[in-house]
Amino acid sequence: MQKTDAGPGAGGRGKVKQTRRAADLPPLSASSGRAEKTAQARRENGEAVPPIDIGTRIRHARLLREARMKDVALAAGCSESLISKIESNKLIPSLKVLHRICEALEIGIGDLLAGTADDERIVTRAGERHIVEIDSVRTGNGIRLERLIPYKKGHLLQGCIHVIAPGGSSDGEITHSGEEIGYVIEGHIELVVDGKSYEAVAGDSFYFRSERAHGYRNIGEGEARVLFVNTPPTF
Repeated sequence: MQKTDAGPGAGGRGKVKQTRRAADLPPLSASSGRAEKTAQARRENGEAVPPIDIGTRIRHARLLREARMKDVALAAGCSESLISKIESNKLIPSLKVLHRICEALEIGIGDLLAGTADDERIVTRAGERHIVEIDSVRTGNGIRLERLIPYKKGHLLQGCIHVIAPGGSSDGEITHSGEEIGYVIEGHIELVVDGKSYEAVAGDSFYFRSERAHGYRNIGEGEARVLFVNTPPTF
């Protein structure tokens, strides 16, 4: 039986015991490489870039560690059926759940969401950014991340535009290392940091250390767009 290591006070959550070091993990499967080539062809033809397939990548990371769904679910503090639905792409995880799964697998969210990094590209045109779809399990309202900086190990910055549907939220608060700033491009959001609520509208900005528990939700009637920049990269 695969073992899990739960830290003190983690409420049963921990990390799936690894059989390989993260540095030893091979790249994503050939099918993922083909998907990237297809996305590149669509960009060149002016078509929209499809969302990144999160479920398949989570399954790939789990199998590389020879872990069962049950092990990941226990370590991440969720049900095995939820992991199954996520891996089969029947359900898109919330930001909070995705964060816990990545902690359980000892990988960064950025590793899951990585596209093909292009260090030579200076300008990324509108409609060419990699899109990450994240759904709130609790509310059913989605969040879309538009990546401003292609993920690649060694980058010091991460930048995304969070596009939040009315009623959409991060489904709770998360913590990670570093610091971040945000700028509300459009809409009306509630930002929660260490349990304290703040409202922000278009033109407002905010800053906090990422170790402080934080989350957000769209409390406006229309779509909200928020620019987040943080260091080191997390997503």
